[in-house]
Amino acid sequence: MISIVVPMYNEEASVGDDLRSIQATMAESGLEFEIIVVDDGSTDRSAEIVQGFEGVCLLQHPRNRGTGAARTTGLRAARGHIVVMTDADSTYPNHEIPRLVEMVESGHSMVIGARRREAGTLPWLRAPAKWFIRKLASYLTATRIPDLNSGLRAFERETVLRYVNLLPNTHSWVSTITIALLSDGYSVAWHPIDYYPRKGHSSFHPIADTYNYISLVVRSVTYFNPLKVFLPISLFFVVAGLIKMMRDFIYYQGFYVPAITLTLLVTGIQLGAIGMLADLIVKRSRL
Repeated sequence: MISIVVPMYNEEASVGDDLRSIQATMAESGLEFEIIVVDDGSTDRSAEIVQGFEGVCLLQHPRNRGTGAARTTGLRAARGHIVVMTDADSTYPNHEIPRLVEMVESGHSMVIGARRREAGTLPWLRAPAKWFIRKLASYLTATRIPDLNSGLRAFERETVLRYVNLLPNTHSWVSTITIALLSDGYSVAWHPIDYYPRKGHSSFHPIADTYNYISLVVRSVTYFNPLKVFLPISLFFVVAGLIKMMRDFIYYQGFYVPAITLTLLVTGIQLGAIGMLADLIVKRSRL
């Protein structure tokens, strides 16, 4: 059983086409499947359109809670051992779903559709912001990440359920689960896909959501591997303090440590100690 979860919020212009595409693709694949659409408080005809499709399960939130909350609702309701998530805005090539499922069955815990280009709203702002966030996440997880927050992905249901209480209700849901699995050593793979201009209006807020993505990447890695965050900052302060101390020695022609130099050194040492303590707590909690 393959469970296909489709979060939806005001997608009357596209959800019908996506469901027809998914049904045709899965019928041709010969795989047993179910489709779960989670309506996150839509105010248009989206739910009415979904109700017209035979064999599609419609779950509804009474109010808009966020796309992450819709994904969690669908994940909990899924019956398949493999869950595929895609969006209802016609941006993802749903004909690639069988390939993603095949890659999970070959041994990967999660397979992500890596978009070849950015085709969302405000690409001039989203592209550089996503590039920076992706590079930050790649550094913090020590993994080359082609696409951090793609909405098309397949994964083992039981594996992701272990992290469900850590997953946010926002767009950052997909980024969080990617970082969580990478940080814990699970096999995550990427499959190149096309990405199409969306139909309808996007709920993505460039400034607010970009800030949330950055803070979430740092917070997630701090949770799983705190030394990756604390150690570089600690070393920065210690090195800055030592350079300042050498400068002070030359400037004052003797051993004299001003308050600012001492503050840099002590701050670096304290951050290093906090990082090691946090790392011990994380490792002990996993025993």
